[in-house]
Amino acid sequence: MPEPAPLILTLQMDEAAFATFDGLRRRHFPEALNHIPAHATLFHHLPGEDVAGVTETVTALARTQSAPEVAVTGVRFTGRGVAYALESDELAGFRARVAAAFRDHLTAQDRQGWRPHVTVQNKVSPDTARALHAALAEDFRPSHFRAPGVLLWRYLGGPWERVSAIAFGDAA
Repeated sequence: MPEPAPLILTLQMDEAAFATFDGLRRRHFPEALNHIPAHATLFHHLPGEDVAGVTETVTALARTQSAPEVAVTGVRFTGRGVAYALESDELAGFRARVAAAFRDHLTAQDRQGWRPHVTVQNKVSPDTARALHAALAEDFRPSHFRAPGVLLWRYLGGPWERVSAIAFGDAA
């Protein structure tokens, strides 16, 4: 029997931030490859065989966390795409607590250093990415948004299926 598809944990953004990032992603990400909405990934691979346990653990940790303020600090060129860099000590602390809870199940990708970002373009030529990076960087102004919770998804080989939305304690 095949192993269940992994679970992905992403940051839920407030409506205005999501609308901005998702609009940019729809405009600049190759349409044929854009199967998912704009997101900031916290974990790429949590145990898919234990949806209830993962949900319960993340919910318990989120309840003790205030909805973090997240700073949008810059535009990052990724070689074949463009992303917006994010920073939040509160969010980093929450992610560290989730990592500790799942330490025996984390993949190498989720154990390595975490650089939060929202990708608005990927899988394009370096020249196309450089042009978008230059245009977005020219108009960039630092901003921030509030993150009301996290979203748990099941990876389906391209598209994702939303499993649950989990609110932070003061946003519940």
